[in-house]
Amino acid sequence: MAILYGHRGARGEAPENTLPSFRQALDAGVTRMELDLHLSSDRQLMVIHDPTLKRTTGLRGKIAQHTAAQLMEMDARFAPPGWPTACPIPSLKQLFEAFPEIEHYQLEVKSGSINQSRIVLNAINALVAAFGLQDRVVITSSSRTLLKVAKDTGFNLPTGLVEEYGLLDPIRSALRYGCQFLVLNWKLCNPDRISRAQRKGLHVSVWTVNDPALMDRLVDMGVDSIITDVPHLAVKTIGLGTSDELPG
Repeated sequence: MAILYGHRGARGEAPENTLPSFRQALDAGVTRMELDLHLSSDRQLMVIHDPTLKRTTGLRGKIAQHTAAQLMEMDARFAPPGWPTACPIPSLKQLFEAFPEIEHYQLEVKSGSINQSRIVLNAINALVAAFGLQDRVVITSSSRTLLKVAKDTGFNLPTGLVEEYGLLDPIRSALRYGCQFLVLNWKLCNPDRISRAQRKGLHVSVWTVNDPALMDRLVDMGVDSIITDVPHLAVKTIGLGTSDELPG
């Protein structure tokens, strides 16, 4: 049975990457979350997908141009519209403080340069250590630069390759960078690829899966976890699944 991760909390049910979104997923019984990180101007880890503010807040500007305090005053409920109350952009520290019941995180880093990667990884490492979450976090990214920096510096948290297009062999790439997770676009999934990845010791997590028939197909293929926008529907469709031990 596949484990479920809430995508940006419960993106299909509440404003993505906000505290109400993570609460929505938890209310469905989903206790594992996928989310996105960017750095504020004062190098705080902020939970938001885009590098710019426009789509989720309606405001102009980049995340990196604002302090954490400024960002935490901005209302991020506008994608999609219709949520009745304000949803400030949370910091990762706020999320850790608010929901100690979250069992595991996929923290996807949106990062490019070597220097930026080092700053982000150091910030994550410090915050995870402060909360004692070393066994409950994997750092994922589509950035080969970030994954290479993690490997070359002996970064002590598990990592995962996020792969959308599969132009290169994703299994080989994940192993090259010392990853424990392979996070695949569902379109890249087939039984052979999944079983090959698992034989190499990779946890295969698949995104973004919102259709019940597709959930069932992926479970039949043997994926380890499914990332979904609609936790309530996913729980109704395939159940919660259990895992005694995630790769670490």
